[in-house]
Amino acid sequence: MNKQAGLGLRREMLDEFCHSVPEAIDFFEVAPENWMTLGGRFGYQFRQLTEAHRFFAHGLSLSIGGPGPLDIDFVKSVKTFMDEHGIECYSEHLSYCSGGGHLYDLMPIPFTQEAVRYVAGRVRQVEDIIERPLILENVSFYAAPGAEMTELEFVNAVLAEADCRLLLDVNNIYVNSINHQYDASAFLRAMPTERISYIHIAGHYVEAPDLIVDTHGADVVDPVWQLLADCYAIHGVHPTLLERDFNIPSTQVLLAEIEQIHRLQRHAQPESRRA
Repeated sequence: MNKQAGLGLRREMLDEFCHSVPEAIDFFEVAPENWMTLGGRFGYQFRQLTEAHRFFAHGLSLSIGGPGPLDIDFVKSVKTFMDEHGIECYSEHLSYCSGGGHLYDLMPIPFTQEAVRYVAGRVRQVEDIIERPLILENVSFYAAPGAEMTELEFVNAVLAEADCRLLLDVNNIYVNSINHQYDASAFLRAMPTERISYIHIAGHYVEAPDLIVDTHGADVVDPVWQLLADCYAIHGVHPTLLERDFNIPSTQVLLAEIEQIHRLQRHAQPESRRA
């Protein structure tokens, strides 16, 4: 079950995948915000796929660390969407995207103990409504305002305080390691194995030697593939999703990266055996 590779579903893929889904794609991921109000032909096609294939929901606008109250009506809408389509996994970014209005970007939560407690309380509030675990993703960030601890300490503290699961984004670890000059392998190793639900991998844009932008708009690069292989060796094989949000190539090109995920999963060996 864990040796699975998935793809983020885009609306422009519906016609092709309603006709035939390649065997290499084991599951799809969607942002509920982009799909839960669809009707007509798109809504019909989406249901056709959710009835036949495994789906994960990966949100964009929960704003789990935001300063304003949680949007309870939105959370209830997400639960309804997941119930209607038989979706059990709901993940979100360990960040915020609202504050007196929608910010249209993922902003870094201050790395403080106060924020740890605040986020954990909101996680429990969401879980009470959706009646499922809320899975949090480690995010890319470009500044750390008000930080009193490291990113690593903050992520682990939130997961422990909220007692929640982790969506481990390997590309985000790599991006942050370049931008903030830390050891990606050490960060990866310090992630809690027992909390990992699934994994993200994606491409990025190199702005400068010391600045990488997490775009999901390019091919996955070799150092990120190597980090994924290391992840499997350290934490075991988990379902892994390829994110591609723009500059989307043909399905055949995407399948080459999906197949690379499968290859790494097939050949993964625990560290003790590799040694």
